[in-house]
Amino acid sequence: MIRPTMHAVVLYSYWRSSCSWRVRSGLALKEIPYRYVAVNLLESEQTQPGYAERNALRQVPCLEWKDATGADHRLTQSLAILQWLDAQPGTRLIPEDPLSAARAWQLAEIINAGIQPLQNLKVLASITELGADRKAWGQDVIRDGFRAMEPIAAQTAGRFLVGDAPSIADLCLLPQLYNARRFELSLDEFPTLLRVEAACADLPALHAAHPDRQPDAVKE
Repeated sequence: MIRPTMHAVVLYSYWRSSCSWRVRSGLALKEIPYRYVAVNLLESEQTQPGYAERNALRQVPCLEWKDATGADHRLTQSLAILQWLDAQPGTRLIPEDPLSAARAWQLAEIINAGIQPLQNLKVLASITELGADRKAWGQDVIRDGFRAMEPIAAQTAGRFLVGDAPSIADLCLLPQLYNARRFELSLDEFPTLLRVEAACADLPALHAAHPDRQPDAVKE
């Protein structure tokens, strides 16, 4: 039997945070049980001392756990957390083949570095203060990123974005497609991304990580 390396796992999350969603998906695929602690970004709970001390950037997610010796550990930043989770027993989140792994990281980073930071809550608040149309801004940012992503994915995809197993790239894609629909962006020109999303929907673990299934979800 493989000895678990993580105990008493706690995830600080917000139901609609795309970065938190990525980590929830990784934990679910790895079948790692955890306690969910909601951090309401709209009520600025991330700026309160109790949480700000955990994450100096005052963002979610934050993952805490104890190792086999009982020592406490903490990680922030979703891709760093997913890389750590990939080292745990169970389903791989990053392909073993080095080139496939690099392709998965490439697609993940298009979203992580090229889309998501430009349409997060803080940026949108600044856009609004400047008198710009936040919806149009969000649409442009996401469309540009997806237009870069679609032709790459068309070459690397099998059932999922890189081959026939879900990877870190897919865990980034799902939340970004969700955000695209919130911005009412037409997705017709991204058939590969939509096909992969449909494949992901067939996985119970990824289904369970959806925002609407989180304890702090707000029904609209």
